[in-house]
Amino acid sequence: MSKDTILIIGSQGQIGLELTAELRTIYGNNHVIASDVKRPEQEDGPFEVLDVMDKENLNNIFKKHGVTQVYLLAALLSATAEKNPRFAWDLNMEGLFNVLDAAKEGVLKKVYWPSSIAVFGPSTPKQNTPQYTVMEPNTIYGISKQAGERYCEYYHQKYGVDVRSIRYPGLIGYKSAPGGGTTDYAVHIYHEALKHKQYECFLSSETELPMMYMPDALRATISLMEAPAEQVKIRSSYNVAGMSFTPAQIADEIKKHIPEFTISYAPDFRQAIANSWPQSINDSHARADWGWQPEYDLSSMSKDMIEHLK
Repeated sequence: MSKDTILIIGSQGQIGLELTAELRTIYGNNHVIASDVKRPEQEDGPFEVLDVMDKENLNNIFKKHGVTQVYLLAALLSATAEKNPRFAWDLNMEGLFNVLDAAKEGVLKKVYWPSSIAVFGPSTPKQNTPQYTVMEPNTIYGISKQAGERYCEYYHQKYGVDVRSIRYPGLIGYKSAPGGGTTDYAVHIYHEALKHKQYECFLSSETELPMMYMPDALRATISLMEAPAEQVKIRSSYNVAGMSFTPAQIADEIKKHIPEFTISYAPDFRQAIANSWPQSINDSHARADWGWQPEYDLSSMSKDMIEHLK
């Protein structure tokens, strides 16, 4: 049993809900403190109400629980952030500074902060996007994530902060509602297929994007955090990949389970965001450095999603 005490900031979000449960299974309930801006209806372990921009309260929680590791998941996602760019920047960056500063001062041993494929832009190679490439993001979410990557690397090089990061593709899970991301159609479509046997997609039928099933995302996150420090050679953020598909392909896969399912298309402002992102990701560095390997493809994910949502 680890003696570390872990704080998850943003524990009520899409990743946070599942990561909290997974870490509590591994480390025990009392070693994993959940936190978010609102108290949940049901608490399965220690919980703190926390706005990550409130540095004083954040530091008080570190002291109160003897926190040694932080998973900083609080952020405004791509589509939501476009509606309130200034607040998105403040939340995404101020929270990161507050946590990195605590690590710099020796309060924390280890920090996890997620980046995203949103760091890439229209000028990035679309296919098999490499770890090191042109990055000219044109969304506020992507801009804040790119800046965050640079700061993580800076804090590691300058102050020795043990910070680790993954560039998540679109994440798909059955335990939480979509959270305002451009790839959220791939979560919503399963719910609508089961409920109404139809779905209107806000992206065009041939929009190919990199995706990952939540069990793979959790495994990647925890295995990166548990890897020996000398194996973590990239301190900005690692490319990781699961699968790539289009709305038409996911609809075809759903029809194998729900034959009467139909899909229609009404692209909105999120189409331009999706068009600026990669279609597939090269994650050879993650595979070589800490042994990353996905377990799910579109077929096995769809089967699992539909079974659980039923």
